[in-house]
Amino acid sequence: MGMKEVRSILNDIKQGHVKPVYFLSGEEPFFIDTISKYIEDHLLQDHEKSFNQTVFYGRETTVDDVMTVAKRYPMMADRQVVIVKEAQHLWRTIEQFEPYVSNPQPSTVLVVCYKNRTLDKRRKLAKEVRSRGVLFEGKKVYENRIPDWISQAVKARGFSISIKGAHLMAEFLGSDLSMIDKELEKLAVICKPGTEITPEVIEENIGISKDYNNFELLDAIGSRNAKKTFAIVGHFAENPGNYPLVLTLSLLHTFFTRILKYHALSNKRDAPRVLGINPFFVKDYQTAAANYSMKQASAAIAVILETDRKSKGVGASAIPQEELLKELCAVLIR
Repeated sequence: MGMKEVRSILNDIKQGHVKPVYFLSGEEPFFIDTISKYIEDHLLQDHEKSFNQTVFYGRETTVDDVMTVAKRYPMMADRQVVIVKEAQHLWRTIEQFEPYVSNPQPSTVLVVCYKNRTLDKRRKLAKEVRSRGVLFEGKKVYENRIPDWISQAVKARGFSISIKGAHLMAEFLGSDLSMIDKELEKLAVICKPGTEITPEVIEENIGISKDYNNFELLDAIGSRNAKKTFAIVGHFAENPGNYPLVLTLSLLHTFFTRILKYHALSNKRDAPRVLGINPFFVKDYQTAAANYSMKQASAAIAVILETDRKSKGVGASAIPQEELLKELCAVLIR
């Protein structure tokens, strides 16, 4: 499950279809936090929260403590909200929630945040949650899917974003969905609804350079553009904290591995699926494959791995990372 399911759950709540139990599990904490925070912020009015909203933390409580409060009646309100954060620390006793979930207090909304864990679907607790409430399992969004996630999140806010802009944000912000969401909120305040979030807008408001980034470095190396390559590397050298060598090397390794895969394709129309890329970027790999034979791409991967070893002090004295990157790029585009 992903953001589509999260929006569906939130829309049901907004329409008044509130379940007595929300069991939020899975590898992606952003999804769990989004649902939990919405319930915490919106289900009760502010004056009702002091008596009718209780937050537990898994490290500091027991299942029995939570169920005792959940069975209470609300005070001067239609419902009470009981939230268990960090419930993964209760994993040894989590099945003890089953008696309560089998017969939940109708005026209580119980929210269990079970991060980085999932319920055993064969056990009775999972079956009872599904029967009477919401059993959500948030799947991890892997790095190659982050640009698509950004595009969908932007669309949900009433904007659009260029493919290049989505990849630029993903390259700079990584896979932390919470951080990405905060930056998108910032852009949503600045931009007019219906407009496109371009690389220029991203550069001006988030601080990502649209010209000097790993995304552009791959493009420069793939086209064997020495001038552009060393302009970007020079910018990296002046701002080492923003461009860690380990990330650049990882992206270069993936880039040349994909070039090898592109060469091996009997049907180039399969490139987006086999390479795991947006069709928009196939032309970049066509260009790179024309500039690097399979033998050259293999040699490039070997040099990248050697640079990675040197960066960790293996077989070389302490060489500044910016110098290692300059040496690597000189070899790659010669």
